[in-house]
Amino acid sequence: MRLLPALLVLLLGCAPEEDTATRSAREGVLIINNSAEPAGLDPQVVTGVLESRIVSALFEGLVEPNPRTLEPEPAVAERWTLSDDGRTWTFHLRPSARWSNGEPVTAQDFAFSYRRILSPGLASEYAWMLFAVRGARDFNAGKTTDFSSVGIRAVDARTLRVELDHPTPYFLQLLCHHSWLPVHPPTILAHGPIDAQHGRWTQPGTLVGNGAFTLESWEVARRITVRRNPLYWDAANVALNGVQFRAISDLYTEERAFRGGELHITGAVPPYKVHRLLAAKSPALRVDPYLSVSYIRVNTQVRGNPAVARALADVRVRRALGMVLDRRLMAEKVLRAGEAPALGMTPPGTAGYVSRHAWSQDRDEARRLLAEAGYPGGKGFPALEYLTNTSEGSILAAQAYQEMWRRELGVEVVIRNQEWKVYLQSLNKGDYQIARSAWTGDYNDPNTFLEMFTTGNEMNQTGWSDPEYDRLIALAAAESDRDRRFEHFQAAEARLIAGAPVLPVVFNRSKFLIRPEVEGWHPTLLDVHPLKHVRLRQPTSPSR
Repeated sequence: MRLLPALLVLLLGCAPEEDTATRSAREGVLIINNSAEPAGLDPQVVTGVLESRIVSALFEGLVEPNPRTLEPEPAVAERWTLSDDGRTWTFHLRPSARWSNGEPVTAQDFAFSYRRILSPGLASEYAWMLFAVRGARDFNAGKTTDFSSVGIRAVDARTLRVELDHPTPYFLQLLCHHSWLPVHPPTILAHGPIDAQHGRWTQPGTLVGNGAFTLESWEVARRITVRRNPLYWDAANVALNGVQFRAISDLYTEERAFRGGELHITGAVPPYKVHRLLAAKSPALRVDPYLSVSYIRVNTQVRGNPAVARALADVRVRRALGMVLDRRLMAEKVLRAGEAPALGMTPPGTAGYVSRHAWSQDRDEARRLLAEAGYPGGKGFPALEYLTNTSEGSILAAQAYQEMWRRELGVEVVIRNQEWKVYLQSLNKGDYQIARSAWTGDYNDPNTFLEMFTTGNEMNQTGWSDPEYDRLIALAAAESDRDRRFEHFQAAEARLIAGAPVLPVVFNRSKFLIRPEVEGWHPTLLDVHPLKHVRLRQPTSPSR
Protein backbone atom coordinates (compact mmCIF):
# COMPACT_ATOMS: atom_id res chain seq x y z
CA MET A 1 0.00 0.00 0.00
CA ARG A 2 2.92 2.41 0.64
CA LEU A 3 3.88 2.27 -3.07
CA LEU A 4 0.46 3.40 -4.28
CA PRO A 5 0.97 7.25 -4.16
CA ALA A 6 4.26 7.01 -6.07
CA LEU A 7 2.67 4.65 -8.60
CA LEU A 8 -0.21 7.06 -9.15
CA VAL A 9 2.25 9.91 -9.79
CA LEU A 10 4.05 7.81 -12.40
CA LEU A 11 0.84 6.75 -14.09
CA LEU A 12 -0.99 10.09 -14.03
CA GLY A 13 2.03 12.37 -14.39
CA CYS A 14 2.74 15.45 -12.33
CA ALA A 15 3.92 18.76 -13.73
CA PRO A 16 6.79 20.25 -11.74
CA GLU A 17 5.89 23.25 -9.63
CA GLU A 18 6.50 26.62 -11.26
CA ASP A 19 9.09 28.83 -9.60
CA THR A 20 8.20 32.33 -8.43
CA ALA A 21 9.68 34.13 -11.43
CA THR A 22 7.88 31.91 -13.96
CA ARG A 23 4.57 32.27 -12.17
CA SER A 24 5.10 36.02 -11.90
CA ALA A 25 5.91 36.22 -15.62
CA ARG A 26 2.55 34.58 -16.35
CA GLU A 27 0.96 37.31 -14.23
CA GLY A 28 2.89 40.03 -16.02
CA VAL A 29 4.79 41.12 -12.90
CA LEU A 30 8.52 41.80 -13.20
CA ILE A 31 10.68 41.04 -10.15
CA ILE A 32 13.87 43.12 -9.87
CA ASN A 33 16.34 43.12 -7.04
CA ASN A 34 16.99 46.77 -6.26
CA SER A 35 19.88 45.88 -3.90
CA ALA A 36 18.77 47.85 -0.81
CA GLU A 37 15.88 49.49 0.98
CA PRO A 38 15.32 52.85 -0.76
CA ALA A 39 15.99 56.03 1.19
CA GLY A 40 12.60 57.36 0.10
CA LEU A 41 10.22 57.85 -2.81
CA ASP A 42 10.14 61.64 -3.05
CA PRO A 43 11.57 62.32 -6.54
CA GLN A 44 12.79 65.77 -5.48
CA VAL A 45 14.69 64.50 -2.45
CA VAL A 46 16.16 61.08 -3.36
CA THR A 47 19.66 60.89 -4.84
CA GLY A 48 20.47 57.21 -5.49
CA VAL A 49 20.15 55.13 -8.63
CA LEU A 50 18.03 52.52 -6.85
CA GLU A 51 15.52 55.17 -5.72
CA SER A 52 15.44 56.68 -9.20
CA ARG A 53 14.31 53.36 -10.70
CA ILE A 54 11.21 53.33 -8.51
CA VAL A 55 10.21 57.00 -8.69
CA SER A 56 10.60 56.95 -12.48
CA ALA A 57 7.91 54.27 -12.56
CA LEU A 58 5.57 56.31 -10.36
CA PHE A 59 6.04 59.76 -11.89
CA GLU A 60 6.56 61.09 -15.42
CA GLY A 61 8.20 64.32 -16.53
CA LEU A 62 7.89 66.50 -19.59
CA VAL A 63 10.05 64.10 -21.61
CA GLU A 64 11.18 60.50 -21.23
CA PRO A 65 14.29 58.64 -22.44
CA ASN A 66 14.09 56.35 -25.43
CA PRO A 67 14.55 52.78 -24.13
CA ARG A 68 17.42 52.06 -26.56
CA THR A 69 19.19 55.37 -27.18
CA LEU A 70 18.07 57.42 -24.13
CA GLU A 71 17.33 60.30 -26.50
CA PRO A 72 14.55 62.48 -25.01
CA GLU A 73 11.08 61.77 -26.37
CA PRO A 74 7.64 63.30 -25.66
CA ALA A 75 6.04 62.29 -22.37
CA VAL A 76 3.67 64.64 -20.52
CA ALA A 77 4.77 67.26 -23.04
CA GLU A 78 3.54 66.15 -26.46
CA ARG A 79 5.65 68.79 -28.24
CA TRP A 80 7.90 71.79 -27.58
CA THR A 81 9.61 74.71 -29.26
CA LEU A 82 12.92 76.50 -28.68
CA SER A 83 13.50 80.19 -29.26
CA ASP A 84 16.06 81.35 -31.81
CA ASP A 85 18.51 82.39 -29.09
CA GLY A 86 18.41 78.87 -27.56
CA ARG A 87 17.26 80.10 -24.16
CA THR A 88 13.46 79.78 -24.01
CA TRP A 89 11.70 76.42 -24.17
CA THR A 90 7.93 76.24 -24.49
CA PHE A 91 6.32 72.90 -23.64
CA HIS A 92 2.79 71.95 -24.68
CA LEU A 93 1.26 69.35 -22.34
CA ARG A 94 -0.95 66.58 -23.66
CA PRO A 95 -4.60 66.94 -22.52
CA SER A 96 -4.83 63.21 -21.69
CA ALA A 97 -2.16 63.35 -18.95
CA ARG A 98 -3.73 62.49 -15.58
CA TRP A 99 -2.68 62.05 -11.99
CA SER A 100 -3.46 58.66 -10.52
CA ASN A 101 -6.48 60.18 -8.73
CA GLY A 102 -7.95 61.28 -12.06
CA GLU A 103 -7.05 64.98 -11.92
CA PRO A 104 -5.43 66.52 -15.02
CA VAL A 105 -1.68 67.16 -14.98
CA THR A 106 -1.20 70.89 -15.55
CA ALA A 107 1.60 73.33 -16.27
CA GLN A 108 0.88 74.82 -12.84
CA ASP A 109 1.72 71.43 -11.30
CA PHE A 110 5.13 71.51 -12.96
CA ALA A 111 5.76 75.11 -11.88
CA PHE A 112 4.82 74.18 -8.29
CA SER A 113 7.13 71.15 -8.40
CA TYR A 114 10.10 73.16 -9.66
CA ARG A 115 9.47 75.82 -7.02
CA ARG A 116 9.44 73.08 -4.41
CA ILE A 117 12.77 71.49 -5.37
CA LEU A 118 14.40 74.94 -5.51
CA SER A 119 12.98 75.99 -2.12
CA PRO A 120 15.90 76.34 0.35
CA GLY A 121 13.87 74.69 3.12
CA LEU A 122 13.56 71.43 1.21
CA ALA A 123 17.38 71.25 1.03
CA SER A 124 17.22 69.04 -2.05
CA GLU A 125 20.66 67.72 -2.97
CA TYR A 126 19.62 67.76 -6.62
CA ALA A 127 18.33 71.35 -6.77
CA TRP A 128 21.45 72.20 -8.77
CA MET A 129 20.08 70.19 -11.69
CA LEU A 130 17.76 73.18 -12.30
CA PHE A 131 20.44 75.86 -12.09
CA ALA A 132 20.49 76.32 -15.87
CA VAL A 133 17.11 78.05 -15.41
CA ARG A 134 17.26 81.84 -15.09
CA GLY A 135 17.20 82.87 -11.42
CA ALA A 136 17.06 79.31 -10.08
CA ARG A 137 20.43 79.43 -8.32
CA ASP A 138 19.63 82.68 -6.48
CA PHE A 139 16.19 81.43 -5.41
CA ASN A 140 17.69 78.19 -4.07
CA ALA A 141 20.38 80.15 -2.21
CA GLY A 142 17.74 82.37 -0.57
CA LYS A 143 19.03 85.51 -2.31
CA THR A 144 15.48 86.10 -3.52
CA THR A 145 12.17 84.81 -2.19
CA ASP A 146 10.15 85.88 -5.22
CA PHE A 147 9.64 82.85 -7.47
CA SER A 148 8.55 85.13 -10.31
CA SER A 149 12.25 85.96 -10.68
CA VAL A 150 12.82 82.36 -11.76
CA GLY A 151 12.41 81.59 -15.45
CA ILE A 152 9.54 79.14 -15.01
CA ARG A 153 6.02 80.17 -15.92
CA ALA A 154 2.73 78.35 -16.46
CA VAL A 155 1.32 80.31 -19.41
CA ASP A 156 -1.94 78.37 -19.13
CA ALA A 157 -2.99 74.91 -17.93
CA ARG A 158 -1.29 73.19 -20.85
CA THR A 159 1.64 75.49 -21.63
CA LEU A 160 4.85 75.70 -19.60
CA ARG A 161 7.62 78.14 -20.45
CA VAL A 162 11.18 77.68 -19.17
CA GLU A 163 13.78 80.41 -19.69
CA LEU A 164 17.45 79.51 -19.29
CA ASP A 165 20.39 81.65 -18.24
CA HIS A 166 22.24 80.55 -21.34
CA PRO A 167 21.80 77.97 -24.12
CA THR A 168 22.20 74.46 -22.69
CA PRO A 169 22.73 71.85 -25.42
CA TYR A 170 21.83 68.94 -23.14
CA PHE A 171 18.75 70.57 -21.55
CA LEU A 172 16.30 67.92 -22.77
CA GLN A 173 18.61 65.26 -21.31
CA LEU A 174 18.42 67.08 -17.98
CA LEU A 175 14.63 66.85 -18.13
CA CYS A 176 14.89 63.05 -18.22
CA HIS A 177 16.37 63.08 -14.70
CA HIS A 178 14.17 62.31 -11.71
CA SER A 179 14.79 65.74 -10.16
CA TRP A 180 12.54 67.21 -12.88
CA LEU A 181 9.63 64.87 -12.15
CA PRO A 182 6.42 66.60 -11.02
CA VAL A 183 4.69 66.03 -7.69
CA HIS A 184 0.96 66.44 -6.97
CA PRO A 185 0.51 69.84 -5.25
CA PRO A 186 -2.65 69.07 -3.19
CA THR A 187 -1.06 65.88 -1.82
CA ILE A 188 2.13 67.72 -0.85
CA LEU A 189 0.24 70.57 0.85
CA ALA A 190 -2.07 68.16 2.66
CA HIS A 191 0.98 66.91 4.56
CA GLY A 192 2.65 70.24 5.34
CA PRO A 193 4.15 73.29 3.63
CA ILE A 194 5.66 73.15 0.15
CA ASP A 195 9.20 72.66 1.51
CA ALA A 196 8.39 70.10 4.23
CA GLN A 197 10.92 67.28 4.37
CA HIS A 198 10.16 63.61 4.99
CA GLY A 199 6.41 63.97 4.53
CA ARG A 200 4.28 60.84 4.77
CA TRP A 201 2.68 61.51 1.39
CA THR A 202 4.87 58.84 -0.22
CA GLN A 203 3.09 55.98 1.55
CA PRO A 204 0.81 53.43 -0.20
CA GLY A 205 -2.74 54.73 -0.34
CA THR A 206 -1.50 58.33 -0.12
CA LEU A 207 1.01 58.77 -2.94
CA VAL A 208 -0.49 60.34 -6.06
CA GLY A 209 1.68 60.01 -9.15
CA ASN A 210 1.32 60.44 -12.88
CA GLY A 211 3.57 57.61 -14.10
CA ALA A 212 2.89 54.31 -15.78
CA PHE A 213 2.56 52.59 -12.38
CA THR A 214 1.02 53.30 -8.97
CA LEU A 215 2.33 52.36 -5.54
CA GLU A 216 0.56 49.26 -4.23
CA SER A 217 2.61 48.22 -1.18
CA TRP A 218 5.84 48.92 0.69
CA GLU A 219 7.17 46.16 2.93
CA VAL A 220 10.14 47.81 4.61
CA ALA A 221 13.48 46.10 3.91
CA ARG A 222 11.70 43.47 1.79
CA ARG A 223 9.94 44.78 -1.30
CA ILE A 224 8.05 47.61 -2.95
CA THR A 225 5.29 46.65 -5.38
CA VAL A 226 3.86 48.92 -8.07
CA ARG A 227 0.88 48.19 -10.34
CA ARG A 228 -0.01 49.35 -13.84
CA ASN A 229 -1.79 52.71 -13.69
CA PRO A 230 -5.07 52.50 -15.67
CA LEU A 231 -5.29 56.31 -15.79
CA TYR A 232 -1.84 56.76 -17.35
CA TRP A 233 -2.19 58.49 -20.72
CA ASP A 234 -0.31 55.69 -22.52
CA ALA A 235 -1.62 52.78 -20.43
CA ALA A 236 -2.58 50.80 -23.55
CA ASN A 237 1.10 50.46 -24.42
CA VAL A 238 2.31 49.42 -20.96
CA ALA A 239 2.85 45.65 -21.09
CA LEU A 240 3.67 44.90 -17.46
CA ASN A 241 0.89 44.53 -14.91
CA GLY A 242 3.27 45.33 -12.10
CA VAL A 243 6.82 45.40 -10.80
CA GLN A 244 8.30 44.14 -7.54
CA PHE A 245 11.46 45.88 -6.33
CA ARG A 246 13.21 43.57 -3.89
CA ALA A 247 15.73 44.84 -1.30
CA ILE A 248 18.34 42.06 -1.06
CA SER A 249 21.70 43.67 -0.19
CA ASP A 250 23.76 40.46 0.15
CA LEU A 251 25.22 39.54 -3.25
CA TYR A 252 25.34 35.83 -2.52
CA THR A 253 21.78 35.74 -1.22
CA GLU A 254 20.74 37.64 -4.34
CA GLU A 255 22.48 35.18 -6.65
CA ARG A 256 20.90 32.22 -4.87
CA ALA A 257 17.50 33.90 -5.17
CA PHE A 258 18.02 34.27 -8.92
CA ARG A 259 19.15 30.65 -9.31
CA GLY A 260 16.18 29.58 -7.20
CA GLY A 261 13.73 31.31 -9.53
CA GLU A 262 12.78 34.20 -7.25
CA LEU A 263 14.05 37.07 -9.44
CA HIS A 264 13.93 38.09 -13.09
CA ILE A 265 16.83 40.55 -12.81
CA THR A 266 19.55 40.99 -10.20
CA GLY A 267 21.13 44.28 -9.19
CA ALA A 268 24.68 42.93 -9.38
CA VAL A 269 26.75 39.74 -9.46
CA PRO A 270 29.30 38.51 -6.86
CA PRO A 271 32.76 39.53 -8.18
CA TYR A 272 34.22 36.02 -8.14
CA LYS A 273 31.19 34.70 -10.05
CA VAL A 274 31.46 37.23 -12.89
CA HIS A 275 34.77 35.81 -14.06
CA ARG A 276 33.42 32.25 -14.04
CA LEU A 277 30.19 33.18 -15.81
CA LEU A 278 32.10 35.08 -18.49
CA ALA A 279 34.36 32.09 -19.07
CA ALA A 280 31.32 29.80 -19.28
CA LYS A 281 29.51 32.23 -21.62
CA SER A 282 26.46 32.10 -19.38
CA PRO A 283 23.34 33.37 -21.20
CA ALA A 284 22.05 34.77 -17.90
CA LEU A 285 25.00 37.17 -17.46
CA ARG A 286 24.87 40.68 -18.89
CA VAL A 287 27.90 42.99 -18.76
CA ASP A 288 26.89 46.28 -20.38
CA PRO A 289 28.71 49.56 -21.05
CA TYR A 290 28.13 52.04 -18.24
CA LEU A 291 28.84 55.75 -17.85
CA SER A 292 29.95 55.34 -14.24
CA VAL A 293 32.99 55.80 -12.01
CA SER A 294 33.81 54.36 -8.59
CA TYR A 295 35.92 56.61 -6.40
CA ILE A 296 36.89 57.39 -2.83
CA ARG A 297 35.51 60.58 -1.36
CA VAL A 298 37.75 62.49 1.08
CA ASN A 299 36.30 64.75 3.76
CA THR A 300 38.61 67.77 3.74
CA GLN A 301 36.80 69.28 6.75
CA VAL A 302 36.49 66.45 9.25
CA ARG A 303 34.75 67.38 12.51
CA GLY A 304 35.39 65.94 15.96
CA ASN A 305 38.84 64.43 15.35
CA PRO A 306 41.55 67.14 15.13
CA ALA A 307 44.34 64.73 14.16
CA VAL A 308 42.39 63.27 11.23
CA ALA A 309 41.08 66.72 10.26
CA ARG A 310 44.64 68.08 10.09
CA ALA A 311 45.83 65.13 8.00
CA LEU A 312 43.01 65.13 5.45
CA ALA A 313 43.04 68.91 5.08
CA ASP A 314 46.58 68.53 3.67
CA VAL A 315 46.49 68.06 -0.10
CA ARG A 316 49.81 66.17 0.08
CA VAL A 317 48.17 63.50 2.22
CA ARG A 318 45.17 63.22 -0.10
CA ARG A 319 47.41 62.91 -3.13
CA ALA A 320 49.54 60.26 -1.44
CA LEU A 321 46.43 58.21 -0.62
CA GLY A 322 45.35 58.38 -4.25
CA MET A 323 48.76 57.64 -5.77
CA VAL A 324 49.19 54.25 -4.10
CA LEU A 325 45.84 52.83 -5.19
CA ASP A 326 46.52 49.89 -7.49
CA ARG A 327 43.69 50.57 -9.91
CA ARG A 328 44.68 47.82 -12.33
CA LEU A 329 44.63 45.28 -9.51
CA MET A 330 41.18 46.49 -8.48
CA ALA A 331 39.88 46.17 -12.04
CA GLU A 332 41.50 42.88 -13.01
CA LYS A 333 41.80 40.90 -9.76
CA VAL A 334 39.19 42.25 -7.35
CA LEU A 335 36.22 43.30 -9.52
CA ARG A 336 37.01 41.29 -12.67
CA ALA A 337 34.06 42.30 -14.84
CA GLY A 338 35.62 44.45 -17.51
CA GLU A 339 36.14 47.53 -15.34
CA ALA A 340 38.96 49.85 -16.40
CA PRO A 341 41.42 51.75 -14.17
CA ALA A 342 40.19 55.32 -13.60
CA LEU A 343 42.87 57.99 -13.55
CA GLY A 344 40.31 60.78 -13.81
CA MET A 345 36.67 61.39 -12.91
CA THR A 346 35.14 61.47 -16.38
CA PRO A 347 34.71 58.14 -18.21
CA PRO A 348 36.43 58.09 -21.61
CA GLY A 349 34.18 59.05 -24.49
CA THR A 350 31.55 60.87 -22.41
CA ALA A 351 29.79 62.71 -25.26
CA GLY A 352 33.10 62.56 -27.12
CA TYR A 353 35.17 64.00 -24.25
CA VAL A 354 38.43 62.28 -23.25
CA SER A 355 40.42 63.74 -20.35
CA ARG A 356 44.05 64.57 -21.07
CA HIS A 357 44.95 64.59 -17.38
CA ALA A 358 45.60 61.58 -15.17
CA TRP A 359 46.48 60.66 -11.62
CA SER A 360 50.13 59.89 -10.97
CA GLN A 361 50.74 56.36 -9.68
CA ASP A 362 54.27 57.03 -8.45
CA ARG A 363 54.46 55.21 -5.11
CA ASP A 364 57.86 56.71 -4.22
CA GLU A 365 56.44 60.18 -4.78
CA ALA A 366 53.46 59.27 -2.60
CA ARG A 367 55.75 58.27 0.27
CA ARG A 368 57.77 61.47 -0.22
CA LEU A 369 54.59 63.59 -0.05
CA LEU A 370 53.44 61.82 3.12
CA ALA A 371 56.84 62.40 4.75
CA GLU A 372 56.80 66.04 3.66
CA ALA A 373 53.39 66.38 5.32
CA GLY A 374 54.98 65.18 8.59
CA TYR A 375 54.23 61.45 8.50
CA PRO A 376 57.38 59.61 7.31
CA GLY A 377 56.54 55.94 6.76
CA GLY A 378 53.13 56.63 8.27
CA LYS A 379 54.68 57.47 11.64
CA GLY A 380 52.30 59.60 13.70
CA PHE A 381 49.51 59.28 11.14
CA PRO A 382 46.12 58.87 12.85
CA ALA A 383 44.02 55.79 12.11
CA LEU A 384 41.52 56.59 9.37
CA GLU A 385 37.93 55.42 9.16
CA TYR A 386 36.66 54.27 5.76
CA LEU A 387 32.87 54.44 5.38
CA THR A 388 31.07 52.06 3.03
CA ASN A 389 27.58 50.69 2.54
CA THR A 390 26.78 47.14 3.59
CA SER A 391 27.51 45.12 0.47
CA GLU A 392 29.96 42.30 -0.20
CA GLY A 393 31.39 44.05 -3.25
CA SER A 394 31.87 47.35 -1.40
CA ILE A 395 33.45 45.69 1.62
CA LEU A 396 35.74 43.58 -0.58
CA ALA A 397 36.98 46.77 -2.27
CA ALA A 398 37.40 48.46 1.14
CA GLN A 399 39.58 45.62 2.36
CA ALA A 400 41.78 45.92 -0.75
CA TYR A 401 42.24 49.67 -0.20
CA GLN A 402 42.96 49.05 3.46
CA GLU A 403 45.84 46.74 2.59
CA MET A 404 47.24 49.06 -0.09
CA TRP A 405 47.42 52.01 2.31
CA ARG A 406 48.94 49.89 5.06
CA ARG A 407 51.53 48.28 2.82
CA GLU A 408 52.58 51.32 0.78
CA LEU A 409 52.22 54.16 3.28
CA GLY A 410 52.04 52.62 6.75
CA VAL A 411 48.57 54.13 7.17
CA GLU A 412 46.07 52.10 9.20
CA VAL A 413 42.43 52.20 8.15
CA VAL A 414 39.34 50.90 9.98
CA ILE A 415 36.32 49.91 7.87
CA ARG A 416 32.91 51.20 8.99
CA ASN A 417 29.94 49.82 7.07
CA GLN A 418 26.36 51.07 7.25
CA GLU A 419 23.00 50.13 5.76
CA TRP A 420 22.33 52.07 2.53
CA LYS A 421 19.99 54.75 3.90
CA VAL A 422 22.21 55.48 6.92
CA TYR A 423 25.31 55.54 4.71
CA LEU A 424 23.70 58.18 2.46
CA GLN A 425 22.76 60.25 5.51
CA SER A 426 26.34 60.08 6.81
CA LEU A 427 27.70 61.34 3.50
CA ASN A 428 25.16 64.14 3.37
CA LYS A 429 25.97 65.29 6.92
CA GLY A 430 29.73 65.04 6.40
CA ASP A 431 29.88 62.36 9.08
CA TYR A 432 32.78 60.44 7.56
CA GLN A 433 36.53 60.68 6.99
CA ILE A 434 37.01 58.80 3.72
CA ALA A 435 34.19 56.96 1.99
CA ARG A 436 33.21 54.63 -0.80
CA SER A 437 31.46 56.54 -3.58
CA ALA A 438 30.27 55.99 -7.12
CA TRP A 439 28.68 58.25 -9.68
CA THR A 440 26.64 57.33 -12.70
CA GLY A 441 26.05 60.08 -15.23
CA ASP A 442 22.66 61.75 -15.01
CA TYR A 443 23.08 62.58 -18.69
CA ASN A 444 25.75 62.02 -21.33
CA ASP A 445 27.98 65.07 -20.87
CA PRO A 446 31.21 65.75 -18.89
CA ASN A 447 29.30 68.31 -16.84
CA THR A 448 27.47 65.57 -14.94
CA PHE A 449 30.78 64.29 -13.53
CA LEU A 450 32.41 67.65 -12.81
CA GLU A 451 29.80 70.25 -11.84
CA MET A 452 28.96 68.55 -8.55
CA PHE A 453 32.38 69.43 -7.08
CA THR A 454 31.78 73.16 -7.34
CA THR A 455 31.62 75.17 -4.12
CA GLY A 456 28.34 74.76 -2.27
CA ASN A 457 26.96 72.03 -4.51
CA GLU A 458 24.88 69.67 -2.36
CA MET A 459 26.48 66.65 -4.01
CA ASN A 460 30.05 67.83 -3.33
CA GLN A 461 30.05 66.51 0.26
CA THR A 462 33.85 66.81 0.55
CA GLY A 463 34.21 70.33 1.93
CA TRP A 464 36.61 71.08 -0.94
CA SER A 465 36.36 74.49 -2.59
CA ASP A 466 38.39 75.97 -5.44
CA PRO A 467 37.26 79.33 -6.92
CA GLU A 468 39.20 78.70 -10.14
CA TYR A 469 37.51 75.32 -10.54
CA ASP A 470 34.13 77.04 -10.05
CA ARG A 471 35.05 79.65 -12.67
CA LEU A 472 36.02 77.02 -15.23
CA ILE A 473 32.81 75.03 -14.76
CA ALA A 474 30.79 78.26 -15.11
CA LEU A 475 32.66 79.09 -18.33
CA ALA A 476 31.87 75.63 -19.70
CA ALA A 477 28.19 76.09 -18.83
CA ALA A 478 27.98 79.35 -20.76
CA GLU A 479 29.97 78.13 -23.79
CA SER A 480 28.08 76.84 -26.82
CA ASP A 481 31.14 75.84 -28.85
CA ARG A 482 31.86 72.17 -28.11
CA ASP A 483 35.65 72.36 -28.40
CA ARG A 484 35.90 75.41 -26.14
CA ARG A 485 33.53 73.79 -23.62
CA PHE A 486 35.77 70.73 -23.51
CA GLU A 487 38.87 72.88 -22.98
CA HIS A 488 37.25 74.40 -19.88
CA PHE A 489 36.42 70.90 -18.65
CA GLN A 490 40.01 69.77 -19.29
CA ALA A 491 41.37 72.62 -17.17
CA ALA A 492 38.78 71.97 -14.44
CA GLU A 493 39.52 68.25 -14.28
CA ALA A 494 43.25 68.99 -13.97
CA ARG A 495 42.49 71.11 -10.88
CA LEU A 496 40.23 68.41 -9.44
CA ILE A 497 43.05 65.87 -9.75
CA ALA A 498 45.53 68.30 -8.20
CA GLY A 499 43.19 69.11 -5.29
CA ALA A 500 42.40 65.44 -4.65
CA PRO A 501 39.07 65.71 -2.80
CA VAL A 502 38.12 62.54 -4.68
CA LEU A 503 40.30 59.57 -5.60
CA PRO A 504 38.96 57.81 -8.72
CA VAL A 505 39.50 54.04 -8.83
CA VAL A 506 37.70 52.32 -11.73
CA PHE A 507 35.27 53.02 -14.52
CA ASN A 508 32.42 50.60 -13.98
CA ARG A 509 30.48 48.15 -16.09
CA SER A 510 26.83 47.30 -15.50
CA LYS A 511 26.73 43.61 -14.54
CA PHE A 512 23.66 41.61 -13.64
CA LEU A 513 21.80 38.36 -14.23
CA ILE A 514 18.62 38.36 -16.31
CA ARG A 515 16.11 35.67 -17.22
CA PRO A 516 15.14 35.01 -20.86
CA GLU A 517 11.50 36.01 -20.24
CA VAL A 518 12.54 39.68 -19.94
CA GLU A 519 12.31 41.70 -23.15
CA GLY A 520 13.08 45.38 -23.70
CA TRP A 521 15.86 45.65 -21.09
CA HIS A 522 18.30 47.19 -23.56
CA PRO A 523 21.95 48.07 -22.86
CA THR A 524 22.15 51.81 -22.15
CA LEU A 525 25.09 53.95 -21.06
CA LEU A 526 23.25 55.26 -17.99
CA ASP A 527 21.72 51.88 -17.02
CA VAL A 528 18.29 53.46 -17.46
CA HIS A 529 15.44 51.14 -18.47
CA PRO A 530 12.00 52.79 -18.72
CA LEU A 531 9.68 50.15 -17.32
CA LYS A 532 6.74 51.09 -19.55
CA HIS A 533 8.72 49.58 -22.44
CA VAL A 534 9.69 46.32 -20.70
CA ARG A 535 7.80 43.09 -21.43
CA LEU A 536 7.73 39.57 -20.03
CA ARG A 537 7.56 36.79 -22.60
CA GLN A 538 5.05 34.20 -21.48
CA PRO A 539 6.68 30.86 -20.54
CA THR A 540 5.63 27.95 -22.71
CA SER A 541 6.04 25.43 -19.93
CA PRO A 542 6.73 25.40 -16.19
CA SER A 543 10.37 25.75 -15.20
CA ARG A 544 12.13 22.65 -13.91
